[in-house]
Amino acid sequence: MFVPKESQPKQGASGKSAKDKDKDGKRKIVAQNKKARHDYAIVDTYEAGIVLTGTEVKSLRQGRASLVDGFVQIDGNEAWLHNAHIPEYSQGTWTNHSVRRKRKLLLHREEIDKLESKSQETGHTIVPLAIYFKDGRAKAEIALAKGKKEYDKRQTLREQQDRRDSDRAIASAKRRQRARER
Repeated sequence: MFVPKESQPKQGASGKSAKDKDKDGKRKIVAQNKKARHDYAIVDTYEAGIVLTGTEVKSLRQGRASLVDGFVQIDGNEAWLHNAHIPEYSQGTWTNHSVRRKRKLLLHREEIDKLESKSQETGHTIVPLAIYFKDGRAKAEIALAKGKKEYDKRQTLREQQDRRDSDRAIASAKRRQRARER
């Protein structure tokens, strides 16, 4: 018996299969470098693919990685991620990867050229901000950044604290307003 496609029941609650849900473009963040946003003023960000071995991917899927000491270097017209710590896969064998090996980043030629020329300028560097999975592929968010001075860092912290205080005061005033209306 033939049943038209429109009258067939949909898969799952939203009508998407499990594969389609994974491919909707959401990022599953594995590691972030919050210290980089504190230490550097971010000028421009880029998304780059990462060349990984099988055990590195499995370790990342377990949510294990650290970018604290990581940096990006342009070497021979290729971008390389240095000092990113991806621990060994617990069920790996002799095929396990080395923990802090340099990993190739996949970028377009124009992006590499732009990053290389900008990183030559005084005070500019390229730092990794996050490693995440997007559409099942490991990606790195890297940024062209300029180092902050100590007083800039204090100013940023002061602005964040002022913003939090003002948000608290507004929320408190709204709560009092609602309480009076009742």
